[in-house]
Amino acid sequence: MTTIVLTDDEVLLRKALAALLPLEGDITVLAEAEDGETAVEATLKHRPDVLVVDLEMPGVDGLGAVADIRRTRPEQVILMLTRHARPGVLRKALKLGVQGFVSKSAEPALITSVITSLHAGKRWIDPEVSALAVIDDCPLTDRELDVLRATGKGYSVAETAAQIHLAEGTVRNYLSNAMQKTQTRTRHEAARYAREHDWL
Repeated sequence: MTTIVLTDDEVLLRKALAALLPLEGDITVLAEAEDGETAVEATLKHRPDVLVVDLEMPGVDGLGAVADIRRTRPEQVILMLTRHARPGVLRKALKLGVQGFVSKSAEPALITSVITSLHAGKRWIDPEVSALAVIDDCPLTDRELDVLRATGKGYSVAETAAQIHLAEGTVRNYLSNAMQKTQTRTRHEAARYAREHDWL
């Protein structure tokens, strides 16, 4: 038997998976969560064998939730679900120690199989996601992406600097580099360009 905490902000999909996964294999859903913050709380409370978490959620997203969980429970096994396999995300997820990465469009039987494999100590990455990661043509560094991500959320330079623990001058340098690489005139244009190219 493999226990999971299931996290997705799409209620219909979450409820469907919660109903279907136990039918496909020996899986018990200990709790459901609708956002990253609730996922962290549920995971630390229930200590599931596998956390199944959506990548894109409002507020604290999947990567943010994983980072928070890792600080308290570094051994937690994690399967990340995504509808849009954006280049660069796989690399970031792997750096955080995510063991599995699968498309939301996958059959419940496959998701169940992947959960079981992860519980057994294996890794599993969706071939399509893996292929996109290999052909990732993003010219921006992780730090440049971080400051553009904060810009896209409406943070000022000062707020961005405080959030990612950098000097304001350093943030401005990263933004300048990002604007140069994207050939845009403002940081907001650069953030929009990066988002349109699925780099964020």
